[in-house]
Amino acid sequence: MLVVGACLNTHAMARDIVQGTLQLRWGDARAAPQGHVTVPPTIEAWLELGPGLRYRLDEAEATRAAGDLSALSNRRVAVSYRPRGSIAADPAIEAIVPVGRLPQRATARDAGGRIAMAEPLVGGTRWVTLMCKFADMAVEPKTRAFFQAQYGNAPGQLGHYWSEVSQGAIDLAGSAAYGWYTLPAVRSDYITGIAGKPRADLSRLFNDCVAQAEADVDFRHVQGINLVFNGELDGRAWGGGACGLLEGVYACTRATWSPPWASDNIASLAHEMGHGYGLPHSDNSDGDADTHDNPWDLMSDAWRHATTDPVLGLLPKHLAMHQRDRLGWVPAARKQVVPADNEATHDIVLEAGSVAASSQVQLVVLAGAAQPDPYQAEFYTVEARRRSGAYESSLAGDAVILHRVGGNGVAYSVDTDTPPADLSGNEGSMLKVGEQWNTPDGRHWVSVVASTPTGFRVRIGPRPRVMSTPAPALERSLPALSATPVATGRMDAGIPAGKRPHMGSICGLLARRWPASAACASSER
Repeated sequence: MLVVGACLNTHAMARDIVQGTLQLRWGDARAAPQGHVTVPPTIEAWLELGPGLRYRLDEAEATRAAGDLSALSNRRVAVSYRPRGSIAADPAIEAIVPVGRLPQRATARDAGGRIAMAEPLVGGTRWVTLMCKFADMAVEPKTRAFFQAQYGNAPGQLGHYWSEVSQGAIDLAGSAAYGWYTLPAVRSDYITGIAGKPRADLSRLFNDCVAQAEADVDFRHVQGINLVFNGELDGRAWGGGACGLLEGVYACTRATWSPPWASDNIASLAHEMGHGYGLPHSDNSDGDADTHDNPWDLMSDAWRHATTDPVLGLLPKHLAMHQRDRLGWVPAARKQVVPADNEATHDIVLEAGSVAASSQVQLVVLAGAAQPDPYQAEFYTVEARRRSGAYESSLAGDAVILHRVGGNGVAYSVDTDTPPADLSGNEGSMLKVGEQWNTPDGRHWVSVVASTPTGFRVRIGPRPRVMSTPAPALERSLPALSATPVATGRMDAGIPAGKRPHMGSICGLLARRWPASAACASSER
C-alpha cells in the first residue's frame, strides 16, 4: 500500500482537484491519576483514493480549508490545491468540499450564522467487534460474551446508551462480537516508531484483523467495526474510519482501535464510536493542548465524573447538546435560537437533555455576529445538566452549562474563573440559581432564575445598548424584572423561504466556500 508518511501533497500539483474519501482518526490516551493525559491527543487526516492509494493530509491546512473538517469524516470529498510558492510539486490545500448530495440543512443559518454541513444520523447503525490478538501474545483479556454484552439494551450497555443520547434516533440492532483471532504478525510489526515515539499502523491492523474474521462475519450492512486487541497499541485508543476489503469489495467504514484499558470501559469505547460518527473533541477554556479536560461532554473527558459498573467499567456521560445537534438529534421544538440582534427578554424552561420525550427546550443557541466566512461565526450554547440516571449521576453538579462554539465547529466549555481551571467541572464552569452570565460581546445575558425537578428556569435578554463600562462576565445577583415584554414563542432559526441555491458542481461548492478559488478559475478558462 502506498502511504505518504510526511504531510506533503505529493499526490497533487498546484491547481489540481483530487477526489477521494476523507478519513479522520482521533487518538486518545487514558487519563493519568493526576488528571491530565500521559500522551497528548492527536488527529490524523488521510485522503483515500482507492486500493493501495492513500495520502496523509496536513491536518492544519485541512482544518482551515474545510471549515468544518469533522463533518466531512468518512465522506467523499474534493480537495483543491493552490501554489504554495514557486514549487508546483508542493502545493497547499485550498479547499475541501463534499462530493455528491449535500444534507438539506447545509445552508447558512440566519441566526447562528454557521453552516450545518454534518449529515443527520438516523436509523440502524450495526457495529461488529473483532477481537484480535498479536501473534506473539496468547493472552485473551476478556471473553466474547463480555464484548457481546456491551451491545445490549439494558442501562449501561451501548445499545441503551446510544438510543438514549440520540433520543431514539439511532440503534445498534444486529451488533455482535467475534473472536479471538490471531493476527499474522507480532506486535512489534504493527507498532512502529515515528520521531522516536510509538505509532500504531492502524490501516494494517484493520485489514489484517478483518481478513482473519472474514469466514465468520457477514460485513454486509455493517456500519462500524470496533477492533479490540490483547495488548497495548501506542498509548492511545483510536476512533474514526478505515478502508479495506469487506466481502470482496473495497469499502470505507467507521472504525475504532482499542487496547484492553479502553475496550474494558464502555465510556472509552463510546468516545471512540463518537469519532466514528464524525464527532470532534470538545475542549475547555484553558488554552492548552489537552482536549480531554471538559467533563461535560463524552467527546472530551470520558474518564472523570463518570459512573461505574462492576462489569462494564466506566460508563459514558451524555454528549453535550451541541454534539447532539451536529448529528440532527435535537428536534426543532426543543431548540431555541436567540438571534444576534435580539431585543426581547425570554423566560425559558430549560430541561436536561437526559429527559426523554421532553416537551420543553433542551438547547438554547445564542447567536453571534455574522462573519464573511460563515464557518468562522461564533455562538454560545446553553443547556441544563442534572445528576440522575445511569450516565449522569456522577457529574460535578446540577447546573446550567455554557459552551462557546468557535471555528471548525469545536465547542469550548465556558469558565468564569480567572484564570480558567485546568479541568472543567469547577464552579466557574457551572451557572447556578442566582447567577447571571454575559456574553463577551455584550449581545446577550443569561440568568438562572429557579431550579425545576428536571432542569432550570432561565431568563435570557439583550444587554443594554448604552453602558458606561463593560458588564462583568459573571454576576451573582439576578436582574430586576424588566418591563420588556417576554417573548413566549421560539425564534425560528430555519432556512429562509425561497429556492435553495444550486450547489451541484465541485466548482460551485468551491466558489461558495472561496469565491476567488484559483482551481475553479483555471478550470473554467
